[in-house]
Amino acid sequence: MSQSRWERLMSTLVIFASTVLGCFSFIYPFLMPTFQQTPSPAGIRLSEMPLTMTLILALCVLALLFEAQQSAANARLVALMGVLVALNSVLRYIETAIPGPGGFSPIFFLIILSGYLFGAKFGFLMGAMTLFVSAILTGGVGPWLPSQMFTAGWVGMSAAVLSPLTKRFGWQGKRWEVILLASFGVFWGLLYGAIMNLWSWPFIIGPADQYWQPGISVVETLARYGVFYLVTSLAWDLGRSFGNALLIGLFGAATLRVLRRFHERFTFVYRPTEV
Repeated sequence: MSQSRWERLMSTLVIFASTVLGCFSFIYPFLMPTFQQTPSPAGIRLSEMPLTMTLILALCVLALLFEAQQSAANARLVALMGVLVALNSVLRYIETAIPGPGGFSPIFFLIILSGYLFGAKFGFLMGAMTLFVSAILTGGVGPWLPSQMFTAGWVGMSAAVLSPLTKRFGWQGKRWEVILLASFGVFWGLLYGAIMNLWSWPFIIGPADQYWQPGISVVETLARYGVFYLVTSLAWDLGRSFGNALLIGLFGAATLRVLRRFHERFTFVYRPTEV
């Protein structure tokens, strides 16, 4: 196996390991027979933060190193990611100073477009590092941060699946491309909240028809969570979904054109002409 293939494989394995770690961090409470439930789960989750943060940051750094070493084009893309992460972190700082309606946040706009254009690994790192850097800037560092990094990373990573679809139907640069991305933003506006709720939901004490208890069935767990989500989270997440769709609808086409220029410059292949 060539060195470049080996580095690509290792980079992919790093992202895969990050995804597995993130999934485990969300679902492990449901696998435990008993544990303490409390009105405030932050204290319980706080004990996990040092190890989880160390692992996810180490995996992200490894992925960035593998990407930067593969080629000059990849090194330029890593540099571009740094610029986009910094820009997104500033947007989140502004959002903190001037809160939008509900769960609206401008950061998912660039995360989605970056993952869509530059691929799953780029999208995952863009999402995870945006949440990390912006949390430091805004003072939002807490036991919830690793879960936010994982989930934002999944937003960017999953956006890459749209690229083959738009190529297949010839939608690139057309209105349907923006509509598809805006719909994707609506979907993740809801799903992001639904996933992040799992960070605290298993630990919270509340009405029996809305909260989880050790020993209940999977069907009962889903039913209770559905009620909990509708009552406590849906209205908030709709604000995020609307914001994602609005930003992509207004600025998606222009931003895609700019990012595509960078992508073309970084990934061109030189082929000498035959005389």
